[in-house]
Amino acid sequence: MPSDASDSGLTPLALKLRRDIAERGPIPLHDYMEACLYDLQHGYYRKRDPLGRGGDFITAPEISQVFGELIGLWAAQVWMQMGQPQSVCLVELGPGRGTLMADALRAARVMPGFLQSIAVHLVESSEVLREAQKATLAGVPVPIQWHGDMGEVPSGPAIVIANEFFDCLPVRQFAFDGAAEVWRERVVAFEDGAFHLATSADVAQPPLTAASYGEPRDGDILEHCPGVGPLLAKFAARAGDAPLAALVIDYGYAKPAFGETLQAVRRHKFAGLFDAPGETDLTAHVDFSRLARLAEEASFVVFGPMAMGEWLLRLGVEARANQLLASTSAEEARAIAQSIARLVDPAQMGALFKILSWTRGISEPPPPFGEHV
Repeated sequence: MPSDASDSGLTPLALKLRRDIAERGPIPLHDYMEACLYDLQHGYYRKRDPLGRGGDFITAPEISQVFGELIGLWAAQVWMQMGQPQSVCLVELGPGRGTLMADALRAARVMPGFLQSIAVHLVESSEVLREAQKATLAGVPVPIQWHGDMGEVPSGPAIVIANEFFDCLPVRQFAFDGAAEVWRERVVAFEDGAFHLATSADVAQPPLTAASYGEPRDGDILEHCPGVGPLLAKFAARAGDAPLAALVIDYGYAKPAFGETLQAVRRHKFAGLFDAPGETDLTAHVDFSRLARLAEEASFVVFGPMAMGEWLLRLGVEARANQLLASTSAEEARAIAQSIARLVDPAQMGALFKILSWTRGISEPPPPFGEHV
C-alpha cells in the first residue's frame, strides 16, 4: 500500500497492521491484541519499560515493598510445606522491573536455609525489562536465570509467582447474533483511515461452553483467553514428578459472565483500543473460574480465588506496615498508610484483584488458605 499524508498519524505497528488487513481482510481481535503487545519489532512489551510514573501503569510491587515481602514469606512457607527440598526453582512470570522478586528475597532471608536452596528463574520476553531486572537484582545472594518461556525452566520442585501476568494474554471475543441465534467472532477492520471493531459474517463456535453463563441475548459478548490452556499444560507437565505451588495475583472476575473487559491504558489513563497501536497497553480481566477449573482438570489442588485485600490482611500486612511506621517521619508514614490502603481497600485494588493458588505434591494448603476465620 503506498504511503500518503495520512501515514503521519499512524505508529509503525499501525502501518504494519493496515497492510496486513489490506492483504488478508479484517483480522481477529485476538491477533490485533497479540501484535500490539508482542510483535517482534513494534510490540508494546518488546521495546519499552511500561512501569512507574514515567510509564503507563503501576503494579502492586511498585506501590509498596510490603507486597513483595509478604510474597517472599509466602514462598518460604510453601518451601517448608514441600519438605525443604535442597533445590527449588523460584519462578516469576512477567517479573516487571524485578521489584517484587527483590523485596521477596530480602524478606525471605528470615527463613533458615531457604535462600541456599533456591535458584530464581525469570520468564521475560522483553530485553528492556530484562535489563531493568538485572539492575534491580544485582547482588542478590541467589543464582538467577532468564527464560523466554516457562517450558525452558529446569525440572524439579517449583514455586511459581504470576503477578499481573494472565491479564496480558490476548483474548478472543464472540458476539451473539440474536436474530440468527449464532455466535460470530469480533474482528478489527481498517476503513476510512481508521481501525474499528467489526463482526465476522462467518458463524463461530466459541471454544468453551456458554451454558454456565446462562442464555445469551442479542449483542452479548463472550470473552475467551486461548493462551490459558497451553500454559496450564506446561504447569502440569513439570509437576508430574516434583511438587509445585503457583500463586496468581491479577484483576478479574470470580464467576463466568458475559461482557467485554478488554481495555487500553496509556500514561496512567484509559485510552481507546486503537490509540497508538504498539505504544498503548492492552489487557483483559482474568476469568478466575476458568483458570481454577483448568488447574483442577490438570490434577492440581486449587485454593481461591480470594480477594487480594483479604489475602494480604490474613498474611499480616498490617503488622508489617506497623513495623515500617515505627521508624518513619510523619510524611513517610502517610505515604506508607496510603499505599497499604490502596492494596487492601475494596474500593481500590482490594476486591478487584484476586488471589488464586494451586498445588501438587504438597499436603497442606498454602498460607493463608488453611486458616479458618
